[in-house]
Amino acid sequence: MRSATSRPRIWRLHASLVAAATICISAFLVELSRALGGNALSWAYVFEWPLLLAYSFYLWHRLVRDEHGSAPPALPDETSQDAAARSAWNEYLARLHAGELDDPGAGGNG
Repeated sequence: MRSATSRPRIWRLHASLVAAATICISAFLVELSRALGGNALSWAYVFEWPLLLAYSFYLWHRLVRDEHGSAPPALPDETSQDAAARSAWNEYLARLHAGELDDPGAGGNG
């Protein structure tokens, strides 16, 4: 649930996206006109500004999602069978380390 203080943050995120879109689109148009006018370096900026706009949309989406509290789902919990197997394995390793068991990988002929 959103609090009352998160509402101004959401609006600031939206306003930031509008500002970023305005800057990127206008800069793209300026660089496109310069590139078509013969400035070869401007072709790099013609492709850069749409990439920056796409990145701003990505960040805006992530920040709005985080503000709403809908984070990605967590990994599922470990099942009791997995926990039992891990516990048995750890106990085996502890006994092997303590020398209570013969190491089957020691290469002895018996």
